[in-house]
Amino acid sequence: MTWIFDLPLIVKGPLLLLVLLGFSLGGLFVFRKYLLPRLRFEQHEATFGAGMVSAIMVFYGLSAALVAVNVWETYKEVGSIASREATALNTLWRDISGYPSDYRVVLQKRLSDYTYSVIHEAWPLQRKGIVPTRGLDQMTQFQGLLMSFEPKTEAQKILAAETFSTYNHLIEVRRERLDSVNTHLPGVFWAVLIFGAIISLVSAFFFPIVDARVHAVQTAWLAVFIGLVIFLILALDRPYRGDLAVTPEPYQLLYDQLMKP
Repeated sequence: MTWIFDLPLIVKGPLLLLVLLGFSLGGLFVFRKYLLPRLRFEQHEATFGAGMVSAIMVFYGLSAALVAVNVWETYKEVGSIASREATALNTLWRDISGYPSDYRVVLQKRLSDYTYSVIHEAWPLQRKGIVPTRGLDQMTQFQGLLMSFEPKTEAQKILAAETFSTYNHLIEVRRERLDSVNTHLPGVFWAVLIFGAIISLVSAFFFPIVDARVHAVQTAWLAVFIGLVIFLILALDRPYRGDLAVTPEPYQLLYDQLMKP
């Protein structure tokens, strides 16, 4: 169901809350009408039930919080990768500026084409969960041209060494970006979140509250709170997809200020 990550937040959020509210209020109505009248609660049993619900919510809340923190850290790391690659491109461009004109013009043209390709070709593919491949050929051609340069002075030797070091760093960060395209929570985490939410909501049905309206309001608030936590995780789980997706802004800024013809 990866399509759900591409839904706008304005659709995804209310849809999730409606599903949880429908389940909680509908389930509560059926439970109070058909099951609750058959149950007998003593005072100490009601207290025990309240303690059980509290324990369930504590463990579920802790699990959801840990998952949310992990998703947020991953989201920030993916954004950091894009920034680091753009920085490496900027440094490499300026290193190449010291090369002789016959090499400099061609190398900078190749670097400019690669940056343009990342923005307009690679990023749309990443937003669909597809790992782009064209950049590999571009980097291979760039590396071949870079290695063909033979420095003649000591200054050129130092510049060539620094340039190649920067290029290697660029390749490393590029590999990290490609590896992060399909970063997401394993299915077992989502199973724990979903079934934990169901267990938490169903456990709230067992409170022997006389006024059905009070019971419904409390259950609805619980459903909304759980829905907000799941919505947060859902919005950030796929860093390249959805309204909060990591954007190619660092590359675009670099291209517009430094590389654009």
